[in-house]
Amino acid sequence: MIKHNLLAAAVLSSITFSTCAMAEDKSDWPSPMMEMSAWQVMLDRLELSRNTDKENVFTWDATAWYGGDYHRVVLRTEGENQQNDGHPTDLERTDISYSYMISSFWSLQAGLGLKGEMSSGENAEHYAVFSLSGLAPYYFETDSSLLINEDGDVQWLNEFEYDFLLTQTSYLQPRFTVNTNLTDSERFGREAGVESVRFGLRYRQEVVREFAPYFGIYWQKQLGQTANTTAANGEDTSEFGFIAGARIWF
Repeated sequence: MIKHNLLAAAVLSSITFSTCAMAEDKSDWPSPMMEMSAWQVMLDRLELSRNTDKENVFTWDATAWYGGDYHRVVLRTEGENQQNDGHPTDLERTDISYSYMISSFWSLQAGLGLKGEMSSGENAEHYAVFSLSGLAPYYFETDSSLLINEDGDVQWLNEFEYDFLLTQTSYLQPRFTVNTNLTDSERFGREAGVESVRFGLRYRQEVVREFAPYFGIYWQKQLGQTANTTAANGEDTSEFGFIAGARIWF
């Protein structure tokens, strides 16, 4: 019996050694997969809103990127046009950045941009932008951007979104933005302090994954010295409205 046990142990040891040797032999392993470049265009907001003053505003918010997992080139543009008011389209931001992924859920961007009224070069504002974007704990989509223009004026823009999954194809999305002027800007009429906050709520239904119409509501409020200046001019410092639009990507 002892001989049989010793023989079995020897056979088992031999099999284990052979298996380990085979595991360590990587000469016939395939090469690791090389990083591949990809691209995406996301129209996160393409919408028409109507406020309580019966003003209709067309808004867009789009992002396009090209690159791999760690290194990307990102183009972002936001703007709005109030219908039939005689004023040109307002380009809130258009910038191109280099993006580097610093962790599984976060990336840093740095780049250059332009904003202002699209029909006038006099009001054009050039800026450098530094951004941190990603997925915060509990799946809050976060985008925080610092804009520094050619005069040294600084703005801090923050956006937060969260998708409540209602069904396999429908979502309820609260969205919160806060814009802060870290310095005064006489040239562009901005005063230091928290400029405005905006809260929106959208119900989105995917027809296909790449196309999802939505509708919702929003409320916007000016704060600080910006609100004081607006009120002194006899204008409202808050706004409420309804929105309808679509989220499209390809």
